[in-house]
Amino acid sequence: VQLQASGGGLVQAGGSLKLSCATSGFTFDDYTIGWLRQAPGKEREGVSCISNNNGQTYYADSVKGRFTISSDRSKNTVYLVMNNLKPDDTAVYYCTADENVRPSAFGHIATLRGKYGMDHWGKGTLVTVSS
Repeated sequence: VQLQASGGGLVQAGGSLKLSCATSGFTFDDYTIGWLRQAPGKEREGVSCISNNNGQTYYADSVKGRFTISSDRSKNTVYLVMNNLKPDDTAVYYCTADENVRPSAFGHIATLRGKYGMDHWGKGTLVTVSS
């Protein structure tokens, strides 16, 4: 399983970024793909996820109305469009995948470590939002 995240960068508050998670090595349609973020001194947070099996999505309250997740089966890629970015969105964003996680459970699962957390992780991409 490989997850390659890209699209991070430096943006001013109010700006937008689009993160991409290119995947390979597994049956894309069977997995839930999720983005979680980790900022220094803050708890890990499950930001958003999408089930490629049924299309259900999850958004953390902190990003609802600003972030949109989507999935392109032709490219085995998941996107996270982030609008109206705030300094509090500054973090390393990780793309993760798990065959057995329902979107409704992602917010909790994303905070767990080891075998109880998401099964597969990619390297993170840094998002920095300046005020």
